[in-house]
Amino acid sequence: MKKLYLLLCSLALVGCSVTPPELGISGESLKDCPATPNCISSMNNGSGDMSPILFNGSMANAKEKLLSVIHSLPRTTVVEERDNYIRVEFRSQLFGFVDDVEFLLSQAQSNKTKIDFRSASRLGLSDLGVNKARMEKVTALFAK
Repeated sequence: MKKLYLLLCSLALVGCSVTPPELGISGESLKDCPATPNCISSMNNGSGDMSPILFNGSMANAKEKLLSVIHSLPRTTVVEERDNYIRVEFRSQLFGFVDDVEFLLSQAQSNKTKIDFRSASRLGLSDLGVNKARMEKVTALFAK
């Protein structure tokens, strides 16, 4: 039992200490997801990826609404915020593993705003669908 406890504590510490990968905007887009199945993006062409979030209004209003959605979710920390970019860390409840989530806002035609995103686990190969489920929730909350 003691060995299991030590293993779980070690995993928790490893999850908390892993440094973030190189993130941010590359040209006019977010960086591609890695080949591992622990990332979801609205900018990749992979079969499991999602569409961007569309908002009928200005980038400023879209950003304000998006930040409201982000702040309503548990265990989130906004790490970086610019006019058209937001980077957030989401921590898992049990071990505190960090997922890096990025949002890139751009003005589309007819006063619409497009919000692209990338959500990826820092550690491991599979996320058991957590990043996709999170982005589906963010998209649903944003649509309300």
